[in-house]
Formats: sequence, C-alpha cells, structure tokens
Amino acid sequence: MTPKDRAASVVTSARDALVELSHDLHAHPETSFHEHRSASAVAGALAGFEVDHGACGLETAFSARAGSGPLTVAICAEYDALPTVGHACGHNVIAAAAVGAGLALAEVADDIGLTVLVLGTPAEEGGGGKVFMLERGAFHGVHAAMMVHPWPEDRLFANCLAVSHFDVSFAGREAHASAAPWQGVNALDAMTVSQVAIGLLRQQLRPGDQVHGVVTNGGVAANIIPAAVSARYMCRASTLEDLEQLDPRVRACFEAGALATGASVEFEEVCPVYSHMESDAGLLDAFEINAEQLGRRFTTKEPVPTLSTDMANVSLAIPTIHPLLGIDAGGAVNHQPAFAAACAQPSADQAVHDGAVAMAWTAIDAATRPELRERLLAQTPGR
Repeated sequence: MTPKDRAASVVTSARDALVELSHDLHAHPETSFHEHRSASAVAGALAGFEVDHGACGLETAFSARAGSGPLTVAICAEYDALPTVGHACGHNVIAAAAVGAGLALAEVADDIGLTVLVLGTPAEEGGGGKVFMLERGAFHGVHAAMMVHPWPEDRLFANCLAVSHFDVSFAGREAHASAAPWQGVNALDAMTVSQVAIGLLRQQLRPGDQVHGVVTNGGVAANIIPAAVSARYMCRASTLEDLEQLDPRVRACFEAGALATGASVEFEEVCPVYSHMESDAGLLDAFEINAEQLGRRFTTKEPVPTLSTDMANVSLAIPTIHPLLGIDAGGAVNHQPAFAAACAQPSADQAVHDGAVAMAWTAIDAATRPELRERLLAQTPGR
C-alpha cells in the first residue's frame, strides 16, 4: 500500500471514533480558555502520541508529537465554542478532523521522513490562542501548518481580515433621571454619541474595513442616569497595515463620546490582534487535488466570504493553509443556531472524514514531492 492508501485506511478504521469525538465535543460546548473537557478529550484520542498538556502556559492547550523525520507539519485543532449558540462555527468538526489527520500521519511518518504535530489551540473565538502559542514557541521548528474549517460550501480560502478586539467602558455619574438629571453624567449618552460617530465614519471606510460591536452593559434602571456603560467592539481591515489606520479612528469616536458628555473612557484589549492571512499556494494546490479526489468541488475560487482567525498569524510566520469544507446547513451560515445543529449531522461527519484524509494526503505530498519538500525545508521554520 502507498502512504496515502495507508493513511486513508487509518481514517476509515477510526471513522466511528472520530465522529463520536465530534459529537461529544458538540454536546459539551466550552468557551474560550475554558475548554478543559474538550482539550482532554481531543488529546486523549491521539493514541501513540507524546502529549504535552497545558502547552505554552495555557491550561487548555496541548502539543502532541509523533514521528521523527526532518520535515515537521503541524495540524491545528480548535475546540472552543461560542457563547449561547455552542458549536455554531463547527470547531468540533475541526478538532475531530485534526485527530484523524494526526493518526493517519503517525502511521506513515517515519517512512516518509515526517514529524507530525497535532496542536490543541484554544480560544480562537476572540481569545487568540494561536497567537500566544506562536509567541511562546509551539510552532518552533514547524515547516508547514494546516487545518480545515466547516462552511456552507467548499472553498479553498476566504478573505481573511485582520481584526482587533477591545472592550470600551464609559464612567459617568448617577442621578435621578427625573428629579435631578442635571446632576448626572450620562455614560449611555457617551456610548450613543460614539455609535453615531462610528455610523457616520462608515461612509469614509475603505473597502474591506468593518466595525461592529455589542453593548454589554447599558445601565441598570430607566430612572437612573447610567454611570457605567460598556461595549465590546471589533475592527477589521484587509491587512494589518490597514487595521493600524482604522483602529485609532474608531477609538477616536469613543473619545468623542466621552468629550461630548463629560464621561471618561477606557479601553481594554480582549486579545492580541489577528492578522490577515497569506495562504501557501503550493500546499493549497495539493489540498485541492486531494480533496477533489474525495468528491469535494471548489467551484468558486474568489475569496467572497470574509472571516478572521488567529490561524492567520501563523500564516505570516510559516507556510499555512486554512481551507473551508462545505456542510449541508440548510441555508444557515456560521454563528447561527441552525449551523450549530448542522455541525452534528451526517454532512458534518463526512467533513470530519474528508478533512482528515485531505490534510493527511497533503502532508504526505509535502513530505514526498521533492520540489515541495525541498522548498519547505529550505525556509526558516517557525520560531
């Protein structure tokens, strides 16, 4: 049997266990940096791997290694869920596919000169787990990284935007809203002025710039002038350079709200900035061929959907791919409850299998195709 045949056979044999893992994660969603059960379940499924739990000082991260070849490929597993809607971005599928790819590659790693890492990467949903892991050495010596992500259709890549996440808080002064409102400083008015300013700013935003947020505390009672109001906001742009121009303009809108009302304003960073993504063309071409052999069809090549991910930061450090695998979501899109429901249905189970095999085959191509292997080995690996 060829290495690819052996890898596919491993995934086929493990399919029931991989689907069970996906459904188990789906049934027990855990949010960013609280994925204790999920991280343990995913790491525990990597039989035969040397596992470092709590990698990089993150309690819910892990690094699992198999093989000892000179070419090192990292498969990234995400397993955090969204608040209230659970696995509406399909990270249960991502994690199970990563396990499947890891098991498949462990079977052939030593025969093809490969070391395989499966990295458990927490807190993709606004926590920046991969950014911390990148900074703290989890990708040291890695020549290529990959993962797959469920989506309403097959796509090789999306328009991945750089993004900043921050909390903004206004502090004012309480007063009776009827008897003596003039004695108050209305923090909610400061937020309102800020949101109007952001709305007006949108006319001058460049294509690719986005601003969105949610008020997390708008006051306590209608008859009390609000003294403490807060929100969580995200700024997105096509590149890190564009984000560096957009983010200060948005924060200036909040400063204007404070100035107009007499409130004070403070900002707190939620997580590190996510960069834009630069996919590796050679790895992506290999993945496309492999996935199409499994019946996937990438009919639309334009990066129409926009998203942000901390995998993008990895892509600026080492050759990386982040393809999207379609599931039947009945017209729903990521981050909707209906999409969460779809992520434990048969089409999502098929995405676990296809993602595992396609990633394993792509890593095998990286190890066995001379031009691809030599290029990856010649580049400075992740530090």
